[in-house]
Amino acid sequence: MAWFVGVDVSKAKFDVALLLPNEKFRSKVFSNDPSGFAALLQWIAAHVPAGEVPHLCMEATGSYHEALACYAHDHGCTVSVVNPLLVKRFAELKRLRAKTDGADAKCLALYCRDESPAPWQAPSAGVRALQALVARLDTLQAMHQAESNRLEVAHESVASSVRQVLADLDTAIAKVKAQIAETIDDDPDLKRRAELLETIPGIGERTIPQLLAYIGAPERFKSAKALAAYARLAPVVRQSGTSLDQRRGTHPMGHKRLKSLLYFPAMVAGTYNPLVRALWARLKAQNKPGKVIVEACMHKLLAIAYGVLRSGKPFDPGHARAISA
Repeated sequence: MAWFVGVDVSKAKFDVALLLPNEKFRSKVFSNDPSGFAALLQWIAAHVPAGEVPHLCMEATGSYHEALACYAHDHGCTVSVVNPLLVKRFAELKRLRAKTDGADAKCLALYCRDESPAPWQAPSAGVRALQALVARLDTLQAMHQAESNRLEVAHESVASSVRQVLADLDTAIAKVKAQIAETIDDDPDLKRRAELLETIPGIGERTIPQLLAYIGAPERFKSAKALAAYARLAPVVRQSGTSLDQRRGTHPMGHKRLKSLLYFPAMVAGTYNPLVRALWARLKAQNKPGKVIVEACMHKLLAIAYGVLRSGKPFDPGHARAISA
């Protein structure tokens, strides 16, 4: 028989609920770190018969779930990472009104049993290394900006200290950038994808490593719309009869960093990418607000990147002009 495990993940801990054959649950809380991951698998092994493969189900919660998902996958578990909105709708349908971490874990176990979500595709070793390096670069650059801001108002007694920290951060940033370039060059698949993305006007060398890290294997998304939803670029529409017709921007659930990453590339693509430029001009002629135009172009640019990555063919400007004509 199948064994379903719901996992509600937060920054510091995760709540686990194992659905038993008698419809009852065994529950436990673990720390969201490597020791907690190992303890989870030991706990599962104590309750699941030998030879049975547990099916873990967790929500996509920014970056909090990723390390646990990779660990469980690497140790032979089936893992599903699902859209929180789908789980919320499932809970409403089943009238599961309790809203605690433990109750959410039980809901995830039931969702896993009833909905049979597809297994999650773990990123390759190269993508995992790239994700870690990109995250580290983000952190270092944020620290650099914070120190630069301090230097502007620093008293002369501490200014030299701030400058030393900035110099050290410059060195660290350069080292991580070199590691990112090396990681991409040493991985044939990442290198091929990077070369494909380079052909898209609007996407530059600063953006490519982040896109590769955040998207991972493009095959894990069934369509460009699915990737757009993952990037918080799916439009929110509330429509019913003739009395309700509201469009409220994009959905707040998804990968925040991926969405913010696309802002400036979309602005550049609005000038240099034929497809994005045509969309920009059309929306501007319709007097759409600037924010709507930029987000639509972000959506378009991401769809182009998805098409290039999935097809394995470089961006074709001639084809783009034909489509936008």
